[in-house]
Amino acid sequence: MSAPWSLPDNLARFRKARNLSQEQLAASAGVAVDTIARIERYERKTTRPSTVNKLATALGVSPGVLLGIMQAHGADAANVAALRQAITASEEIPGLVDFAEPAELLPLTTLTQSAHSAWRAYVDGRHAELLHALPTLLIDARRLAHDAEDDDLQAAAHRVLSTTYRLGAGLAGRFGLDDLAWTSAERALRAARVSDSPDLETAISVRYLVWTLVRQGRTEDAERVAVRAAEQIEPRMLDRDPRRAGVFGNLLFNAASAASRSGQIERANDLLAVAQSAAVRAGTDHASEAAIFGPRVAVLQAIDLAVLSGDPEKALHLAEHVPDAQGEVPAFWEAGHRLMLAAAAAALRDNQRALEYLSEARDLAPDWVRYQPLGTSTMRTLVDRATRRRGESFAALAAHYGVVG
Repeated sequence: MSAPWSLPDNLARFRKARNLSQEQLAASAGVAVDTIARIERYERKTTRPSTVNKLATALGVSPGVLLGIMQAHGADAANVAALRQAITASEEIPGLVDFAEPAELLPLTTLTQSAHSAWRAYVDGRHAELLHALPTLLIDARRLAHDAEDDDLQAAAHRVLSTTYRLGAGLAGRFGLDDLAWTSAERALRAARVSDSPDLETAISVRYLVWTLVRQGRTEDAERVAVRAAEQIEPRMLDRDPRRAGVFGNLLFNAASAASRSGQIERANDLLAVAQSAAVRAGTDHASEAAIFGPRVAVLQAIDLAVLSGDPEKALHLAEHVPDAQGEVPAFWEAGHRLMLAAAAAALRDNQRALEYLSEARDLAPDWVRYQPLGTSTMRTLVDRATRRRGESFAALAAHYGVVG
């Protein structure tokens, strides 16, 4: 049996994803159709490099991708170089300070507005725009936090700086740069502790650290850190502060997700139940730099948990009873929910339903879904199951999810 990214698998997968028959690919590549058929049936033990090159060119991928040596989909290192440099700059390391020359300090209001605009780009999945704006915003926020003479202004600048580092962590994570995401989240936490709202900003920053821990597979650490942070920020019974409730609930979402990935399903459900109670008390769905939270958001999280727990039937049943949004739920959050449902449908071999959910997710947040491994893996499963070409819309969906880079 071959590896999942070997030449026979990839050749069939990419050919169907491009909506090509074996005959069409053979004609385009200048290769005998029998050669293609035998490769896909694992009947050829070796394939000449010249044949691989011709097939790769016809499919629009590199030979390394076709052979399974390289991933077909991912972030271009050149595009994130400025982000990496801005996140890792440090006045503590000689030669890495990014504001060696004096410059005008931007007003706090300008930085705050810029940070909010960057956050809107983040939740809307406008990655190119954010990649362009975030490095400069990090430099400007660091400069004000470093050079402001007034203590209150310096603390407020650190709040903006913490927000900006969190955006850097989120963006790096979306590109699969987990170590860079950790560095940015850790610096967000450092800035939060000396901000003008240390308790709340610290809890928000911890949530991003927890997210990176989950991505690193450190689920037990992630749950423990999230629960302790939630205990410190837990709103009291009559506390109606939506930001505090949202941060508390989101930390428990992260803890529940981590527990589920560790196989502790009952523990995950208990954590989620506490978060759902807080969501009911909150009454409305809202989205801010602090948190995305509310009754609909909590139900979507319960569906995600069912998928992660290996219960796709429960997930699709819960999806039939999701309340309408009472306020704002960002498009990328809704798109992530559709990706979970697509994975659930695919697990039950309801391929057409899975395709419909993948299509909805793409339409809701087209740029964001490109960087979601769950969308790519689910679409790849559907391509592999296809016994023949499925048409141009199927091919377009496969291309969008990076089955063919």
